[in-house]
Amino acid sequence: MWTADGWKDYQLLDTSSGERLERWGDYILIRPDPQVIWNTPRTRKEWEQKNGHYHRSRQGGGQWEFFHLPKQWSIQYKDLTFHLKPFHFKHTGLFPEQAVNWDWFSEKIRHAGRKIKVLNLFAYTGGATLSAAAAGASVTHVDASKGMVTWAKENAAASGLKDAPIRWLVDDCIKFVEREIRRGNQYDAIIMDPPSYGRGPKGEIWKLEDSVFSFITLCTRLLGPRPLFFLINSYTTGLAPAVLTYMLSTALKDRDGHVTSQEIGLPVSSSGLILPCGASGRWEA
Repeated sequence: MWTADGWKDYQLLDTSSGERLERWGDYILIRPDPQVIWNTPRTRKEWEQKNGHYHRSRQGGGQWEFFHLPKQWSIQYKDLTFHLKPFHFKHTGLFPEQAVNWDWFSEKIRHAGRKIKVLNLFAYTGGATLSAAAAGASVTHVDASKGMVTWAKENAAASGLKDAPIRWLVDDCIKFVEREIRRGNQYDAIIMDPPSYGRGPKGEIWKLEDSVFSFITLCTRLLGPRPLFFLINSYTTGLAPAVLTYMLSTALKDRDGHVTSQEIGLPVSSSGLILPCGASGRWEA
């Protein structure tokens, strides 16, 4: 498993009975996690010192309960700064397990020996975008949500990357890729974090299992003559890392490179074990 163990401002303190206990900077949050199916004693004092607790509803969704938690605060990962705020469906605006991928592709960009042009699709609040830009790449950041792109811009400014070569686009990712192909634009690297399920601007249904392979194949047409990497992340339950390997290997069979895929995870302070948090597939030259 690839483990995001480089954090100082984030810590997964404990897991028990369907919930994870986390420290986000100076604040303690309790959030549900479907992977936590074990029931262990909650001996850490932080379980009672929470600043926010997301309660899952039996009817679906849920709601936050707050205890002296600000509407927004910030944490850092290395030289990057991220604004956090609790919002719908338990999220805070950051997936800390993705830091293991940020570190991986940042090293590849730094050691490429040339200028790297990155396309980040379903780019959310910009963790991957900022990591790639900080490593020296120019980045095209695409997300269908205007609010998420605005949030990502704020993170860039807080990280000292306001003037970095980042192109911010609010757009449907599939439509954008199709237009880029027609324009003849090319990229050295592609990052994508597609949702398990979603709807396009005209009601188009996206279901990852049905759509992702054709979209990966479409995106390969944007790769230039010397591609550096292609990264795909998945949080879809039951989609094994081997499936990511097969899709990337098949879609990129005509390119010289190799594929590795693994679960990604976060170390749990109380047990020393690793909590799985989805999977990633990496093609690299």
